[in-house]
Amino acid sequence: MKMTIVFNSYPRVDVVDPYERSAEYLDLMMAGAWRSLAPALTALLHEVKAQAGPVVDLGAGTGRGVAAICAALPGDDPVLAVEPSAAIRAVLLARVHDAPELRRRVTVLAEDTAHASLPEGLRAIVALNMLGHLPPAERRALWAGAAQQLALGGDLIVNVSPPVRPERVPRTRMATATVGRLHYEGWASAEPSGDDEITWRMDYRVLRDGLALSEVTVDYRWWVASERELAEEAAETGLVMRPAGDPVLGLHILTRQGE
Repeated sequence: MKMTIVFNSYPRVDVVDPYERSAEYLDLMMAGAWRSLAPALTALLHEVKAQAGPVVDLGAGTGRGVAAICAALPGDDPVLAVEPSAAIRAVLLARVHDAPELRRRVTVLAEDTAHASLPEGLRAIVALNMLGHLPPAERRALWAGAAQQLALGGDLIVNVSPPVRPERVPRTRMATATVGRLHYEGWASAEPSGDDEITWRMDYRVLRDGLALSEVTVDYRWWVASERELAEEAAETGLVMRPAGDPVLGLHILTRQGE
């Protein structure tokens, strides 16, 4: 089975931030995956029926999604980038500040889905690579909030990645990058850690001439659910969930019933 493992940051604000130790590697490790995600997200944003209103990027990570949103939907509508990790937010804010188009439109919020101050009448909500960071109660809160905050014709865009059951994932190299004379690697593995969760173990290595200079290991809790379970949860709030685009990317659109 081909598997792409990518994590935007989404630690809760009331716990220790694991990304303090891995923030320097994440943008490098996500670059390859976003070469596929960015055009796919662009295509879905072009299908959104709502023609105006703010766009929210939940768990905005290092800002690659924010850049894709602004490129796909040019204009003056604001983009709200919600990112609770201070370490990751530093990269996000630097990316926004260095691009005049982003600096003009994007507001970076140090909040999470449970506490974010979001307006109603949203054109779209983008929540990529972050559903697994949400315990079931907070995931249901996301569906309920989206049902209230989206404008008529607005969409919530998410992705669902394996595993969808608590199961072991063998250690796999997820990404590599070379910068100057240093080579960077990201490895991922997972073990079941509850009835509906796993624990990812991420290893980031820095090598020079094939010799390891440093290695950082970080564990993340990750709640799992099947597409059917997610669709049933969302339906309780009046949202209809459907797959969209390349199945490998696991993208789904949620809209209010009757729209």
